[in-house]
Amino acid sequence: MTETGGGLTAVPGIAVGHHQLDERPTGCTVVLTGAGAVAGVEVRGGAPGTRETALLDPVNTVAEVHAIVLSGGSAFGLDTACGVVRYLAERGVGYQTRTVKVPIVPAAILYDLSVGGRPDVRPDAEAGYRAAAAASSGPVAEGNVGAGAGASIGKIAGMERAMKSGLGTAAIDVDGLIVAALVAVNSVGDTIDPSTGEVIAGVRTADGSGLADARRLLRRERVSPRGPIRAAAGENTTLGIVATNARMTKAEITKVARVAHNGIARAVSPAHTLYDGDALFALATGTLDGPAEPFQIGALAAEMVADAIVRAALAATGLPGLPAAADLRAPVARDSVNIR
Repeated sequence: MTETGGGLTAVPGIAVGHHQLDERPTGCTVVLTGAGAVAGVEVRGGAPGTRETALLDPVNTVAEVHAIVLSGGSAFGLDTACGVVRYLAERGVGYQTRTVKVPIVPAAILYDLSVGGRPDVRPDAEAGYRAAAAASSGPVAEGNVGAGAGASIGKIAGMERAMKSGLGTAAIDVDGLIVAALVAVNSVGDTIDPSTGEVIAGVRTADGSGLADARRLLRRERVSPRGPIRAAAGENTTLGIVATNARMTKAEITKVARVAHNGIARAVSPAHTLYDGDALFALATGTLDGPAEPFQIGALAAEMVADAIVRAALAATGLPGLPAAADLRAPVARDSVNIR
């Protein structure tokens, strides 16, 4: 078993491209699957923003997708998928109908309109096209890139005590079986290191000098619109894509997407809330010879999701009023509350 470089592109046939806007921190990330990959999706958050997810239900007809888009810009950012469709159509990539090939491009968005002071600046179809054109099979850039450009975390006490996160990716190779994840982290909750249970980044103390730990805050006070603990509906989300080189059915890869959400629960606290739109897509490229066990792939996918979430926090660069983990090295506030 070896962790492998490159992140999501460690899976043969996968290419990743980012595009960021200059006017404010926002952007999109496009994952291209070549001629297509079997896909599934699982949405756990209570405030999702998605496109073409119903198509991925195993009971529905089309099994393969040609790209997946993750974007900032809230619902406006769903326009990015149109640019990716245009990019693929120009290259003759898509699902073959009787008259034309139709690119299948699911997408999901996160809310970053409160970052950068220009909510009128959102990724659009042109941004999606440029991200697709920039896609490569090389190592994937992390941090303040693509869909992670305007991502923030730890918003349980409002944006004034939040921190910067971004996009992270991780991959593992087990005797030729490759499982990888790419995640843009924009959660209401904190980022947790699963190996230690410690907070890496998230809600800060009232004076901004340290980490408050959302788990402790929730044990002390009730959430209220004007209180010290509050959250805004629809303004948070963890979005991700897991991929494997195994050959899988649509039902099997959908189950992988469901199990992979365990990685969010391990590395984000709280996760899957009414205020998050947490969604994970899963891809199987089918280039691995021989059978692979969905049980193992799902378990590894959850681990890679958790690793990618941690990497997203550690790779992020702070913005004015929104420090990143690298800017804030103070320990988590300690008391007698027993979390575990």
